[in-house]
Amino acid sequence: MSDVTIKQLAKVLGTPVDRLLAQLGEAGMKFSDPDQVISSTEKVKLLGFLRRTHGKKEEEAPAATPASPRQITLKRRTVSEITVAPGQRGATAKTVNVEVRQKRTYVKRSTVEDNQPVDQEREDALRKLAESQLKREAESQALADADRRRQEEDARMRAADDARRTAAEAVVAEEEARRQAEEAARTAEPEAPAEKAAAPAVERPRPERHREAGAGAGAGAGAGAGDGAHRHRVKHGSHRMQDDGGSEEGGARYFGNELHLSREGAARRTGRKKVKPRAVEPSRSAGSHAFSKPTAPVVREVAVGETITVADLAAKLAIKGVDVVKALFKMGVMTTINQAIDHDTAVLVAEELGHKVVEAADTSAESTLIARQAADGGERSTRPPVVTIMGHVDHGKTSLLDYIRRTKVAAGEAGGITQHIGAYHVETPKGVITFLDTPGHAAFSSMRARGAQSTDIVILVVAADDGVMPQTIEAIKHARAAKVPLIVAMNKMDKSDANPDAVKQGLVQHEVVPEEWGGDVQIVPLSAKTGAGVDDLLDAISVQAEVMDLTAVAEGRASGAVIESSLDKGRGPVATVLVQQGLLSKGDFLVCGVEYGRVRALFNESGVQVESAGPSIPVQVLGLSGVPQAGDDFVVVADERLAKDVAQQRQNKRRESRLVKQAGNRMEDIMAQMGEGTGQLALNIVVKADVQGSAEALREALDAITTEKIKVNVIASGVGGITESDATLAAASKAVIIGFNVRADASARKVIESNGLDLRYFSIIYDVIDQVKQVATGLLGTEVREEIIGIAQVRDVFRSSKFGAIAGCMVIEGTVKRSKPIRVLRDNTVIFEGELESLRRFKENVDEVRNGTECGIGVKQYNDVKPGDQIECFERIEVQRTL
Repeated sequence: MSDVTIKQLAKVLGTPVDRLLAQLGEAGMKFSDPDQVISSTEKVKLLGFLRRTHGKKEEEAPAATPASPRQITLKRRTVSEITVAPGQRGATAKTVNVEVRQKRTYVKRSTVEDNQPVDQEREDALRKLAESQLKREAESQALADADRRRQEEDARMRAADDARRTAAEAVVAEEEARRQAEEAARTAEPEAPAEKAAAPAVERPRPERHREAGAGAGAGAGAGAGDGAHRHRVKHGSHRMQDDGGSEEGGARYFGNELHLSREGAARRTGRKKVKPRAVEPSRSAGSHAFSKPTAPVVREVAVGETITVADLAAKLAIKGVDVVKALFKMGVMTTINQAIDHDTAVLVAEELGHKVVEAADTSAESTLIARQAADGGERSTRPPVVTIMGHVDHGKTSLLDYIRRTKVAAGEAGGITQHIGAYHVETPKGVITFLDTPGHAAFSSMRARGAQSTDIVILVVAADDGVMPQTIEAIKHARAAKVPLIVAMNKMDKSDANPDAVKQGLVQHEVVPEEWGGDVQIVPLSAKTGAGVDDLLDAISVQAEVMDLTAVAEGRASGAVIESSLDKGRGPVATVLVQQGLLSKGDFLVCGVEYGRVRALFNESGVQVESAGPSIPVQVLGLSGVPQAGDDFVVVADERLAKDVAQQRQNKRRESRLVKQAGNRMEDIMAQMGEGTGQLALNIVVKADVQGSAEALREALDAITTEKIKVNVIASGVGGITESDATLAAASKAVIIGFNVRADASARKVIESNGLDLRYFSIIYDVIDQVKQVATGLLGTEVREEIIGIAQVRDVFRSSKFGAIAGCMVIEGTVKRSKPIRVLRDNTVIFEGELESLRRFKENVDEVRNGTECGIGVKQYNDVKPGDQIECFERIEVQRTL
């Protein structure tokens, strides 16, 4: 439809021009002149406005099939006859025609379903909004009322306490005055003889419990009558007891068998008349059982260890646990009364509540162990150096060590790469040297850091034909962090493409300057394959060790670090340790992290059993209670009792620290997690490896795969074979089981088969990461993307009686295909989206037209194509989501 003026459109519609201008204005289009031209887009906008005004939905874009009616109205007319009996005798019956008209309207189910949920959702949202607003107002009002009532109660209690204290002071003053008056009267008037004769020779002591509760008030009244100085007898049933008139020893102490009541409290309980208060001296202002409110806040000083539960902290501060929880909430820490908090958080919350926190004295078994270690000493002697070989993957670290040891270690490694820390001590012509061979893969960063912390010298192996690589740079950083001297072994010098200068330049960029260039780093060119330069490397190590003057205590209780640990099916927990001080012998009791035990056997790197190991010697230890963490320290103790206590306390401390990390959720973190977790998929994995270092490296590598779309969650990791408990855990959490150099036992395989679990075995860490990425990618699914395959530009428009408007086009990009959807663009704006009705080249129907070719295009259900428009042909393809 071509553009027309407003006057022409009003004539076609049969509507006055003024009314049409008013409707255009209401639709948001400014027209003032009937001769202004109105475009097709503005007509469609006006049509949509009029439909919305009359309560109709806007029609969707023309689809492939013609739109069906949204509702149908059926009218039915039924005519019947009935015979009416005559009303009078002799009259004839009458026949009456009865006409019934029915009208029913049937609405499309889809239309009803489209409209109803929106209204229902809106009503639910408005209702919930109103309810939440009312609830907030009610809570605010309740809090305000509670605060007001608490303030009024505090003021009333303060006033009552002041009045009670004033009354008690007055009573005590009156008692003191009355006692002084009685003493003065007794000295002035001697006792009458008749009364002396009537008194018994020996008077029994009166029980305190039979004294009258209101003795004070009675004595006051008696003193007013003039006979307060004389004793009298009060009859209670069949017993007779003497009343001393409320003396200081009796009447002023007990009131109604309640020791905690003052005289004023007793008078209030018994309903007797309160004694008029008098002014007294400050020194006699309170009785022995009166309560005095503190005039200043009580500041308590509590001792707190590394962690403490909220309930224990509240008990030490003598306040309610809910008050501590409230203070923590105000600080942004969400905890319950039974959860633990760390020392710093306890300090902050105690200071917030007006109290002080001090560090608790350490009286644990750990402090006893440290004191005994400090007491142990001995003569220091020279020890062998501990050398760690580090570098990038496949740069020849293990091959160099293999040449030094004269064995074939590299040939036995899976995939030709080292995946464990290997510890060896080697007898060389230069003396004994202990070597630690660390992996070069990116996933073993923590193992390299652990090797750098346990070493004296770092040998950085760099391939002369490959240069400085990522793991080379990381090894340099680890050596600097541990403050360990560095020696560069430039390997593979026997290759023709070796370039030593490029290697040196790459090292200089990371502040590793060779000695020949004015630096302090020795660079030794060598070949691990031919052995050239290896002796020079050993000389460099010996020189560096002499300069460092390495010494240690050769005798006494041993201590050191765990290099690697594993779980052997026949031997139990096995820990590879590096002795740093003392002498480790068979039968010693030792604590290793949170594990303890007695040394049952010691093995060197060749598997030969030895009796002891001195400083800088790596050995395998059997006899621990469990598999220790790689990197833990070990120390030999005097007896098993101390070892067990230290291990138990460390385990409790580690558990409390873990609970503190879990409980110390801040509100900001929780809100951020709620925002990030929307639509995020999760892949649960159970990892079992042969050694602790590999399990740790696998866990870190798999956690690094986590993205915004999917989270890789390692729910459990450990060493040893896959057991039934591991399979049960994987079945409960729908997890994938990964076995790294380990296998599942028979009971575990039965659980895995019955639940259809995914179990995968690996021996190379590259394969683990790649396959987990594939599984995670499969969980992401596919997404539909649109790809533009061709663009045709409209040169002219022809009219056809059969197809309507035919666009004569030139394909300027790609290929236009008849079976693909299209868009019509005008001034780079999409004005129509549909499909091709016909595609012709001259007079023949064709399936596609390539770039630079003319064609005729008929757009289905659209005739408003103009010269200069572009027809964009595209296709929808499914693309697999990736991490």
